[in-house]
Amino acid sequence: MSDECVYCGCDVSVHAPVYVAEGGERDPVGGFCNYGCLWAYIREEDLAVGTVCRID
Repeated sequence: MSDECVYCGCDVSVHAPVYVAEGGERDPVGGFCNYGCLWAYIREEDLAVGTVCRID
């Protein structure tokens, strides 16, 4: 996995990084400087559109 923030391109190792994984095997997909970069990335990419945060 790269040490570069997916959102802003800064070196995540000099921040309080947040790492994201996908799938049942928890495949790493990238890191972010902090939750601010993660939140901005999610918002700008419309990744929360059509999702739910609870299971009925």
